[in-house]
Amino acid sequence: MATAMTGRGVAFMRNISEGLRHRFLLLGPQRISCLHTSASLDFRSWDQRNLTVYPPQLPDEPRRPAEIFHSRRQIKYSKDKMWYLAKMIRGMSIDQAIAQLEFNDKKGAKIMKEVLLEAQEMAVKNHNVEYKSNLYVAESNSGKGKYLKRVRYHGRGMYGIMDKVYCHYFVKLVEGSPPQTEERTSFDQAKEYVQSLKNRTIRHSL
Repeated sequence: MATAMTGRGVAFMRNISEGLRHRFLLLGPQRISCLHTSASLDFRSWDQRNLTVYPPQLPDEPRRPAEIFHSRRQIKYSKDKMWYLAKMIRGMSIDQAIAQLEFNDKKGAKIMKEVLLEAQEMAVKNHNVEYKSNLYVAESNSGKGKYLKRVRYHGRGMYGIMDKVYCHYFVKLVEGSPPQTEERTSFDQAKEYVQSLKNRTIRHSL
């Protein structure tokens, strides 16, 4: 009886996999690209992007700015706590980001400062960046590392489960000054909303 049930289960799972494969083939490559995938898969080859070779530039073409990718993995820190620090320095110049992290007492800030200094040194040595201060933080992200489950002992012979969490940190530096961001207040958004309502009423009246 157990053998028959096992055979039915295997056949059932095989039918499901064949059905899913048939649906993916009907979607085609353009439709498959719209499926949701985990963002952490893009960070597996983060450091390998430094080895990208670009075609030679034309004489009248503007110089391509250098891009430096650097990361540190399996940091004994929470990815959510690291994300707030990573978001804080995003878009800053390298000197401003290091200054902000230097006066932060969090453990993740000290680690991020070390990663930025390592990336800054890589830019001068390996990427022909003339001035080490002529860099800005284009991308700054954190990712989930390994989660280890451990036993937490309680009184009267009871116990619980605790997690030892780890995270990754990824940074991308680009040569040049940081781009200027347009500051929009809530009053500007309100004016745009009122203007859109006026345009809508005029359109309906016509």
